[in-house]
Amino acid sequence: MKTATQSLQSLLDNEPIRRRQWLVFMLCFLVAALDGFDTQCIAYTGPAIAKAFGMAPADMTYIFISGTLGMAIGAMTLGSIGDRIGRRAAILGAIALFGIFSLAIAFATSPAQIVVLRFLTGLGMGGATPVLLALSAEYSPAHTRGSVLTGVLLGLPLGAVLGGLLASAWMPAIGWQGIYIVGGALPLAMLVICLALLPESPQFLVARGRSVDLAKSRSLAEGILGRPVPAGTQFVAAEKVQKGSVAALFAPEYRMSTLAVWATYLFNWIAWFMLLLWLPTVLTASGLPAATAAFGTVTVNTAFILFAIPLSLVLPKVNARLILIIMFAIGIAVSIGLALSGTNWTVVFILVAAAGFGIGGQQIALNYLISSIYPTELRATGTGWAIGIGRTGAIIGSALGGWFLQAGGVPGYYLGLAAPLAIAALAMGVIRTRQARLPAGSLSTAVH
Repeated sequence: MKTATQSLQSLLDNEPIRRRQWLVFMLCFLVAALDGFDTQCIAYTGPAIAKAFGMAPADMTYIFISGTLGMAIGAMTLGSIGDRIGRRAAILGAIALFGIFSLAIAFATSPAQIVVLRFLTGLGMGGATPVLLALSAEYSPAHTRGSVLTGVLLGLPLGAVLGGLLASAWMPAIGWQGIYIVGGALPLAMLVICLALLPESPQFLVARGRSVDLAKSRSLAEGILGRPVPAGTQFVAAEKVQKGSVAALFAPEYRMSTLAVWATYLFNWIAWFMLLLWLPTVLTASGLPAATAAFGTVTVNTAFILFAIPLSLVLPKVNARLILIIMFAIGIAVSIGLALSGTNWTVVFILVAAAGFGIGGQQIALNYLISSIYPTELRATGTGWAIGIGRTGAIIGSALGGWFLQAGGVPGYYLGLAAPLAIAALAMGVIRTRQARLPAGSLSTAVH
């Protein structure tokens, strides 16, 4: 009997996107949007929380850091867990974490309780992203993967925007506690929906290799394709690696790329969060009224979303490393331009918009690049640890922004953005993608 062995990914690459794949993408997008909502809740409710507990604004630092620390740890640990127990279980666990503990914040009676609960919420918020991206990548044909990952990832800023609108409209009526009740109830409702509708990754099941998993992967593949898979076809994993192991990220074929990816995420997020968190303060220091300066953050986030759409269409057609190096070069040029622009506000805001591409847009391209570096068995682990390292950069960037502003004034702050971008660009030079060193998954025939 002839048995054809085939990579499941190569099969999906030659097929159009069908209904079941769209369902997975939509569910992942909605989870990401709820994640983004809960991530930004603290920014909108912080002043009200400080007032309620008689805290100075500086005292909120501990609450901010606890959430960011939780997200960093969650991204690193849940990514690995997702590579061991499955994408579906890890996503459900992440939703439960940030849903339950966000709801609990509404009933906190002290700032210390909020610090602990915000950390636990962060575990789920940070852990969801890498597994959502891994599952979406594994349901995507190669030629649309960039667009799919971008679409899912855009759920995060969309959720943040919706959270801001909700807070501004409803918080006077329902209080800051009401925002967390909404932020907990919606994910828990989504948990029920995902329990019913979210499938496992068939590629993960193939990689795990148990007979029951192989049968399940075949059933999922047939559901995706809408037709039976030929009886003699056996799905195989492209590579055998230590599943979900951080140590496997440092196997000889991945070691340099792993270190380079971590360095890129770390220094890019340092620059990005220096920009996001300090831009209104810097614009105010430059002479803008505080109300007008707030539009700096609106401008950079809006530009990020607008740039992300065409970028997702370009990524499958170009060398991702090359486009990232170009983006870092643009970010460095934007930083230098801002340092020289003074109070020419038209130029300043044009450059701030360009920063949405040259400093923030790398978030889209980097998550796409990850899928071309690691195989299925390591994809969520690789993504999770990279994002976790990036969130460490977010903590560093939030501190460095103030240091650069104090040491060098407004021009020194803008020039300070260029330094981590330059280091990140250098790190890109040693990344190797799998396409460059592995044969494409192809159909081979053997006689048994």
